[in-house]
Amino acid sequence: MQIAVLTFDGFNELDSFVAAAILNRMRSRGWEAHITSPTPHVTSMNGVTVERQQPLDFASKADAVIVGSGVRTREIAADPLMLGRIRLDPARQLIGAQCSGTLLLAKLGLIGNLLACTDLTTKPWVIEAGVEVLDAPFVAHGNVATAGGCLASQYLAAWIISRLAGIDAAADALHYVAPVGEKALYVDRAIGVVRPFLMAEAAAGAA
Repeated sequence: MQIAVLTFDGFNELDSFVAAAILNRMRSRGWEAHITSPTPHVTSMNGVTVERQQPLDFASKADAVIVGSGVRTREIAADPLMLGRIRLDPARQLIGAQCSGTLLLAKLGLIGNLLACTDLTTKPWVIEAGVEVLDAPFVAHGNVATAGGCLASQYLAAWIISRLAGIDAAADALHYVAPVGEKALYVDRAIGVVRPFLMAEAAAGAA
């Protein structure tokens, strides 16, 4: 599985790096999560500059995509040329967005009238874009999921792993990164957040 973690200038390190690290726990199964950016280097909201692993057009080829957030997301959302470069297809890809990344999904027409999650700062902008925002950390509708709050990146990673490799694989990946002495509680809580949406998807597939 090839996964693109979309990361733009001004990005939030927690969104991009935590999700990518958890997803890369699946390397033994041939998975790779890549920091994917429009420019060769991107600098985070806290001044950390990193080299991209894949260019932006890699997102259209990936099996799954996570759209990270950052302090410049509103600029990106208002840039039709940049939006035109982000080509995603929920018919064949799992697509997740974190915090202000939800605004980009809204502008790309990938949320429509679905309920979505985002962070408190971005919430009014997402509502302005015509999307109803849930007071929740995570929601999924078919192949599109959104999460709100920096540390909700774990839910996006758990959802992608669960959908593509099963809940047990997601639990194993989360167990590795969970705090010592709290691992069972941490894993149970994270899986408990995404499980209802996995069950809903399974029921829809069986109908």
